[in-house]
Amino acid sequence: MQWKRGDAMWRYVGFSYLLFWVMVLGLGGTASMVLHVSPLTMRWVANLCAWSPTIVLALMIGSLRPGIGFWEFMRHTFHGKLRVRLLVVSAASVIGGTLLSVWIVAGIGDRPFASFFNLGAYSLPLTVVLSLLSGPTGEEAGWRGYLRVELNSRYGFIRGSVLLGVIWAFWHTVLWFIDSDFSGFELIPYILANVVVLTALVIIMNVVMERSDNLFNAIWIHFWFNILYGFLVVDITFYVVLSVVYAAVAAVYLVIHLKAESIAIEDPH
Repeated sequence: MQWKRGDAMWRYVGFSYLLFWVMVLGLGGTASMVLHVSPLTMRWVANLCAWSPTIVLALMIGSLRPGIGFWEFMRHTFHGKLRVRLLVVSAASVIGGTLLSVWIVAGIGDRPFASFFNLGAYSLPLTVVLSLLSGPTGEEAGWRGYLRVELNSRYGFIRGSVLLGVIWAFWHTVLWFIDSDFSGFELIPYILANVVVLTALVIIMNVVMERSDNLFNAIWIHFWFNILYGFLVVDITFYVVLSVVYAAVAAVYLVIHLKAESIAIEDPH
């Protein structure tokens, strides 16, 4: 039974990769190169592609969670009690980590802090909606609602978190080559930074969800991570610094989590 569950889990990962890449290259490529749609329409197409992990989850729910329907599964992922303190601290960690990285890069390059920000192509309300309806709501049911639980159960909290971070990062592979501003040598630190930052973000999410097992936490953290990038104008130095800062933040979260776990084991009452 364990082998069958694991086999279904890895099929889920493979199909999530496949559907995303097919949607990006097929749907996105057709919209951009054949239909020549507007940038806003392309953004909505990109948002649709981000829903591939949830689409695959809905299609495979019978083998991933036998006897449980998709909507029942989704209701269960939101059953945990939300804790306001965790929401505030996690949002502050993500926003603070990004802004600290900008501040460090500004100091290194002797540039004004404000020069790294642009109001963007869309209004603030539209930017918020676009950000919310992409990765935060499109990906999290699959990655954190389903796969997080499976990986943590099979490999333990630390290895499961790192593995999920790597899986999540390389799911974006196609975007590194067709939707980034970097090429040649700069692509190497950009890819490494993506792996480090997304793995760090997974650790932050997982620590928070160990204390409040509600999928809204992951959506919330993912949203605040994404929203700032609608306004940032940065180069490769920023991503290198960001990876160091986020690794440090994740390490703090992990130390706090392990210390809390140790106390719980020593004093179960």
